[in-house]
Parts: sequence; C-alpha cells; structure tokens
Amino acid sequence: MSREAALMVVMAVAVALLVLAAIGWWRRSRRDRGLVPPVGRIPEGALERDRFRVLYVATTRADEPLERLAIRGMGFRAAAELIITERGVALHLAGEQPLFFSRPRLVAVDQSTVAIDRVVERDGLVRLIWRISDDTVVDTYLRPQDSSARALADALGAFITPTGADA
Repeated sequence: MSREAALMVVMAVAVALLVLAAIGWWRRSRRDRGLVPPVGRIPEGALERDRFRVLYVATTRADEPLERLAIRGMGFRAAAELIITERGVALHLAGEQPLFFSRPRLVAVDQSTVAIDRVVERDGLVRLIWRISDDTVVDTYLRPQDSSARALADALGAFITPTGADA
C-alpha cells in the first residue's frame, strides 16, 4: 500500500469517527430535550452566604456518573462560579445563561471520585443532587478551584435540608 493510500484510509476512518460522534451527540440531545435547566438569576434581596470558583464537570442521571445528559447550557465542561444564597444556589457557567437552583429543588450533596471522563483523587469532586423536574433527579459534578471539595460540600450541606425544603 502506498503512502497516499494509507493516508486516505486514515482520513476516511477519522471522518467516519467524527460523523459517528456527531450522530451520537445529536441522538443524546434529542433524548434529553425535555430536560430544561433552571435558568435564572439570584432573586432580588437574597443574601449571599458563600462563593466558590469551580470547574463544572457534567450533569448525569442520578446515581449514573457515566451517563452524561445533553441539557442545553449544561452539556459541556466549563469554568464556573457557584454562589450560595439564602434562597438557593446560583451557578454561572462561562459563556452560558446563569442557573439558579431554588432550595426546594436541591436534594443532597456529597463527594465523588469519578464522573464521565474525569477521575480525581478520592472525594475530589462535589456531587450536587437536584430535581430537574418533579419526577427526575440528576447529579451535577463540580471540581473546586480555590478550595477543597470538602469545604464546598460542607458549605452546600449546611444549606441543604434533608427534605430539600426550607427549614
């Protein structure tokens, strides 16, 4: 086989892989189109409790850390800022609309080691468990940039009540 023929085979395989990846993402986006993120700003007058710089890793189905959801505005990894207020949690992903998770939406918080293609030191990720709809619970994985995962998990854990409702 000549060099040119080998190059053509490699290019054909690369193009086929890109097409398959695009088709897979398109199908995943269609599957998840009914999942609407809580787009919104922090309510007027809400007192800020804490602020963290984080890396947004992914949002997955609850207890399925390898099943990424293609939710509009939450499909890809991004630098972010997480703000804890008395009324809920705001997440500002770089280049996306701000998200606001009101207290009743929040279910729990814990730590994790793996999500999708991100593996970190033991308990290096924070898993925020929340309701995207009345019957669907999802996990959002965050990697703190300026503090420890334990500090972020503790700050969120002190805020989230066991039932996810206001105390």
